[in-house]
Amino acid sequence: MNPVGKILKLARYPVKSMRGEALSATPLTLQGVPEDRRYAFVQAASRSDFPWLTARQLPELLRYTPAVNTNHSEEAVVTVTTPTGTNWPVDSEGLRQEIERLSGISLFLLRNKRGCYDTAQVSLISRQTILRIAGESGTQENYWRFRPNIVIDLSEGGAYEEVNWTGRILRLGARARVAIVKPDERCVVITLDPDTAVADPAILRCVAQQHGNVAGIYGAVLTAGEVRTGDTIWLEP
Repeated sequence: MNPVGKILKLARYPVKSMRGEALSATPLTLQGVPEDRRYAFVQAASRSDFPWLTARQLPELLRYTPAVNTNHSEEAVVTVTTPTGTNWPVDSEGLRQEIERLSGISLFLLRNKRGCYDTAQVSLISRQTILRIAGESGTQENYWRFRPNIVIDLSEGGAYEEVNWTGRILRLGARARVAIVKPDERCVVITLDPDTAVADPAILRCVAQQHGNVAGIYGAVLTAGEVRTGDTIWLEP
């Protein structure tokens, strides 16, 4: 197998479109990173195949901070800290009502044990791609904009090299294997500053005009395994 890089960053996003949690290590299961995008607020009146409330409708969602803890039975418990510092259980009526008021949309909270993914369980992007986009758009490097589970530091090739892995299989760490299923087509969310939710259209304009609206890749987990920052990534023949 050919080593192509190392894991630079790991993250999960317990509530869809809210702030992510940085991880130093995590299992990769057939459903992805545990507790990644397991919760989502759903637009009650929507009949589309994408009913989630996201930062596209409410940029302020990016400023809500979920945290995953475990109770005495080792069950995951998610709490959310609001931009004003209030801490709510994720399933509290108070949190739902606050987000409903801000968005002006009737909502309910969905808990999906398989994850509320756009395309596949794992999203990956290289630091080299993030740096290229920052340089071309005149913005600061910030991997949180792209909401990846895994940021890769490439050992060969340059920016956008990971897109060439589509249809191939990656081995991550000692055991985990991920099939790269498609490039990650981007939307307006990457224009939003992850800390302030302020939009900078130059980023999406750069990705759309210079890179076919693609930044990063999606993967499906084939073989479960533990992954850690610093782990080597191989491209299978």
